[in-house]
Amino acid sequence: MKYLFLISAILLTSIISAQGRFDAIEITTERVTDHIFMLKGAGGNIAISTGKDGVFMIDDQFAPLSNKIMAAISNVSDLPVKFLINTHFHGDHSGGNANFESSGAIIIAHDNVRERLSNNDDTSEAGLPIITFSKDATFYQNGDDIFLTHVHNAHTDGDALVYFAQSNVLHTGDTFFNGRFPYIDLASGGSITGAIVAAKKGLMLINDTTKIIPGHGDLATKGDYQKYHDMLEAVSDTISKAISNGQTEDQVAADKSLTEAYFTDKETKNDFISGEKFRRTVYKSLNESLKKS
Repeated sequence: MKYLFLISAILLTSIISAQGRFDAIEITTERVTDHIFMLKGAGGNIAISTGKDGVFMIDDQFAPLSNKIMAAISNVSDLPVKFLINTHFHGDHSGGNANFESSGAIIIAHDNVRERLSNNDDTSEAGLPIITFSKDATFYQNGDDIFLTHVHNAHTDGDALVYFAQSNVLHTGDTFFNGRFPYIDLASGGSITGAIVAAKKGLMLINDTTKIIPGHGDLATKGDYQKYHDMLEAVSDTISKAISNGQTEDQVAADKSLTEAYFTDKETKNDFISGEKFRRTVYKSLNESLKKS
């Protein structure tokens, strides 16, 4: 009995601690077009399309923020969230699924997102996408043809780009980190090669006036997106040559010169993905591809 009480106390403390770290988070709303908004708080950037058809939402951050996010949405729309897209399975993009589903939202994602969430003990049945797609899907909401397309083995193995055709707005999920090095989740099917292909595909969808909502970072332009693509390609090529020259993973990770043209190690020291972590990730990804070839 004492043991069970102790375990319960520890779990309760953990829950309170998890809730507490979100107490100070504010949800900010940035207008992208007349009816599309970007919401920022903690985790991935959210997009919402508002209009007579209801709210079409992309990603939902962490569960403890759901009430704040719903309040922010209510400031720009009197209608509920009708559809909720998960760009991938990570908790900072899908953590609020159960809360939004309970309020009536229909959750949609790539097949692999549902599979990975299903295998996650922290995800309840209520938080699972009830509609999935394998390649592409199109929605017709609020005056937009909304095109969803899967990009494989990029940030993860279940990523989707979402393009609002008439509004000319693209949400990239975490296949684009604006103004920083990206996180490529190798353990969940991500790869540097796939990340480059995803950026190429996104660039093919847009034009010079497209507004881009990245997975993380500020609202972006095509120029920002192109720079990101070029960085991925250049770093991949440079580290590929280093591997061919016999350099080890630790040598590449320690070599600041390989990435300093983009962001220095000093600049990224406290980032989620530092220069050292990014170089190590690219090395591992390329090396794994070589083993399979």
